[in-house]
Amino acid sequence: MSVPAMSRRSVLRGVAVAGGAAVVGFAATRASGLADPKRRTAAANAYGPVSKSSAGPLASLDELPVGRGVILDAASIVLTRNAGGTVRGLSATCTHQGCTVSSVVNGVISCPCHGSTFNADTGEPITGPATRPLPEIPVTVRDNSVFLA
Repeated sequence: MSVPAMSRRSVLRGVAVAGGAAVVGFAATRASGLADPKRRTAAANAYGPVSKSSAGPLASLDELPVGRGVILDAASIVLTRNAGGTVRGLSATCTHQGCTVSSVVNGVISCPCHGSTFNADTGEPITGPATRPLPEIPVTVRDNSVFLA
């Protein structure tokens, strides 16, 4: 057996071991608690508590047509309203790479950066590359207006 043949085998064996370790590491990370979506009390960016510093309304119900929504850039929140009239608050930050979503049309929230789409009623991804739902932002409706809960 020649030396170059042994070197090639060693390199191939090293590549196989590294690839296997990468797969195991990825699987372990996805199975850990670190891969879980943030708590319901997470801020719109999903990294901290929701700020309740603004006691005023986020929007009026008149601004939320059924099947559509509004994106509140300053608060990084998407407010949506389904056919049953339920208003939901979701993070406006795409779970893929942190871009701000751009529209809510026909019950679908769209991210302009890489094409991810989300169900406007649940926040669940419809098309990727995003694989995690948009975190929910608790809101409440009072006097025809939407407030942080």
